[in-house]
Amino acid sequence: MGHLSLYRAFRPSRFEQMVRQEHVVTILKNQVMTDAVGHAYLFCGPRGTGKTSVARIFARAVNCEHPENGSPCGKCAVCRALAEGGNLDITEIDAASNNGVNEMRDLREKVQYPPVAGRYKVYIIDEVHMLTDSAFNALLKTLEEPPRHAIFILATTEPQKIPATILSRCMRLDFKLIPEADLEAHLRRILDEIGKPYEEEAVAAIARAGAGSDRDMLSIAEMCLSYEEKLTYRGVTEVLGSADVAGMSALCGAVLRADLSDALARTEAMLSEGKSVGVLLRDLLQFLNQAAIVKACRNAEDVLALPQDVYSRVKGVADEADGSAILRATEIFAEAETGLRFSSSPRISLETAIVKAAAPRTDRDVDALLARISALEKKLDALEGGALPLAPAREPLPPAEEKAAEIQPLPPRQEECGFPTEEPVFEEAYFSDPPPAAPVRGASEASPAAETVQAAPEKPPRAAPAAPPARAAAGKSAREAFGLFMRALRKRSRSGVLFTMCSDLESEFEGEHFVLYTESETIRRSLGREDHAKAIGDTLASLGITSYEVRLRERVSAQETEKQGIGQLREDFPGIPLEIK
Repeated sequence: MGHLSLYRAFRPSRFEQMVRQEHVVTILKNQVMTDAVGHAYLFCGPRGTGKTSVARIFARAVNCEHPENGSPCGKCAVCRALAEGGNLDITEIDAASNNGVNEMRDLREKVQYPPVAGRYKVYIIDEVHMLTDSAFNALLKTLEEPPRHAIFILATTEPQKIPATILSRCMRLDFKLIPEADLEAHLRRILDEIGKPYEEEAVAAIARAGAGSDRDMLSIAEMCLSYEEKLTYRGVTEVLGSADVAGMSALCGAVLRADLSDALARTEAMLSEGKSVGVLLRDLLQFLNQAAIVKACRNAEDVLALPQDVYSRVKGVADEADGSAILRATEIFAEAETGLRFSSSPRISLETAIVKAAAPRTDRDVDALLARISALEKKLDALEGGALPLAPAREPLPPAEEKAAEIQPLPPRQEECGFPTEEPVFEEAYFSDPPPAAPVRGASEASPAAETVQAAPEKPPRAAPAAPPARAAAGKSAREAFGLFMRALRKRSRSGVLFTMCSDLESEFEGEHFVLYTESETIRRSLGREDHAKAIGDTLASLGITSYEVRLRERVSAQETEKQGIGQLREDFPGIPLEIK
């Protein structure tokens, strides 16, 4: 006999050899041992999970003269007779090619004949969902009340296509996908039996590619065994057409850190090597899924079972990225993969997905906004920790220029419920206040690194700007005092971040005490920093306000805001009746 593929050569012949499906095996074994066999069964589940194998084992077991623990013995005369290919007691029908009403009428006539060797005639109808409505109707009455010697086993991967009248006449047994650990153990047993050397990572990769199907896994393994003498992880990835780990980690890293130019360049390089768009999308999703597992699981190394160098690359990308960014990129590429089958330009679809994933600033989606907020929070945390570079010191302006700067209009504030038409661009130097000026040390005191820096020539001192009048905020309302404060802060502060954070504050007077309110805990903590608090205190002191406080205010609901507005209207216009609609 010629060569047999692995899934045919190692097809189980006893229930004990089945890979998982314990719930199905236990039911069938108990029925065989108690002689309580049904007349119609429906085996449904994904491909390659053992439906046909279990049907064949069960067909031999119900006819075996001396079953062993519910499985056929394989030694009696009936088992030997059923093992021959020409036996008529077990009939397998492919419903995909025999789906007409005439075939079912012929089956209905043949089922009346008694078995030849055993006690039962077993009909295994594979892919039964392919039968036409007329064929189902022709089979219906026979399936409901067959002869005592007839057993029907229907197998399908799509039970939702079977009529309810057929489903109600069968004992339904659902087959499940096989876990990767069991697929790995099964493949190891086969490789040990045939004497093939292998790497553990290669076995794990093949089991993962099988996606719960034992037959798919063995088909992939057979290709990999023909590729090289020893089963290696590198050989498996080459057979499967996966991208090299270094290139894929670099591409995913560029996407997650929003480096659009690098991401598009690497995509172009991979496609120019001949890799198809579908395979590249699949590899992207697989790498992002691995990064998400590393981000979320403590035992990710055991779960993924990757080689150490591959795992280190995945972990490096996952550690540098934010969890929401990984989730957003995964959703974008999954959507692109789904739409790829309907696209006439797959490459454009892939590059569009790359641009969308690597440029969150161009996306108004909620996940993109969350990614941008997360980036801003990281910058604020770095600001509080002093990790960002300091802005260079600015020379004080002469009085004329200070006066001109004083009358410049304040920058427009964004509406609370809208989006800006153009996003502000902040230079890194704006995210910190300048350090206090230090005297230039002599050559003998300077460090070696500082010896190469030439001291700037001294400039003649400029006249100090005129001090604002004392108690400029006296008799002013809180709103007017806040306007004076912001105008003075703009002249005095050298930090764009401090001015931006203060521009969204609210204010009120409690006697002589000036209170500033914010709804952000992060802003409240940042304004409480020593340098920020000093700048705010000095600015308020120049206006005659010596006591101030920054408080956290809870967010007010829309209903409460409406009530406050109506109350204010009634207070401002006591004699005018208000009609609330």
